[in-house]
Amino acid sequence: MPLEFALPPLEQRVAELNRRHAHHAATVVLEHALRDPQVGRIAMVSSFGAESVALLHMLSVIDRTVPVIFLDTEMLFDETLAYQAELSETLGLTDVRIERPDRDRTFLRDGEAMLHQSNPDACCALRKTEPLLRALEPFDGWITGRKRYQGATRQALEFFEAEGDGTARIKVNPLAHWDRNDVQDYIVNNRLPRHPLVADGFRSIGCKPCTTRVAPGEDERAGRWRGKAKDECGIHFVDGRMVRA
Repeated sequence: MPLEFALPPLEQRVAELNRRHAHHAATVVLEHALRDPQVGRIAMVSSFGAESVALLHMLSVIDRTVPVIFLDTEMLFDETLAYQAELSETLGLTDVRIERPDRDRTFLRDGEAMLHQSNPDACCALRKTEPLLRALEPFDGWITGRKRYQGATRQALEFFEAEGDGTARIKVNPLAHWDRNDVQDYIVNNRLPRHPLVADGFRSIGCKPCTTRVAPGEDERAGRWRGKAKDECGIHFVDGRMVRA
């Protein structure tokens, strides 16, 4: 249902939301975001990756009927697909929406499934960015599991962001201020099932061809697009711009 009253401009709403929630805990930020008319209709986007279970569990405790969008790029690990199905059932999530690339466009642009080798940005655009934009059309905002410690491009992350692509959509990052220990403590304290690849040295898990194990002492996202000048898949913004082909 569309919002029935005039909202302030996007940037103004985001600034007010960040001011209001500056010192709040992650659970409070998430709970308020789900009900705040300044945010509007909202969904969670989850990779069901190495740390996703913490935020997914938090959502299931507050409201398990909130839509959860899962992008199946058709190049994911089998373990991720199995984990997604298992975790959705375990947490009782009732509206998990599995989004896949457009078949015709994939056939025309990546018929051999080798685009990731020659142009990883174009591959991410085809298999992640475009399906996500379609999935988000009914929503005014979306929830992510991004955190400040996950790399240089995320160090200034706030709880609320303006999407910045002309959609007037708000992005909510309830775990922005958490550190690695906060995530692990939450998983342990709530006895949550871990992604099976975590025990095998994968600390940030994306598509199979573009994800490698992370050595001790490396940044947790060092295993994503290793050896390439790329550290975001394209569904998020860096300095106000979407990273895409």
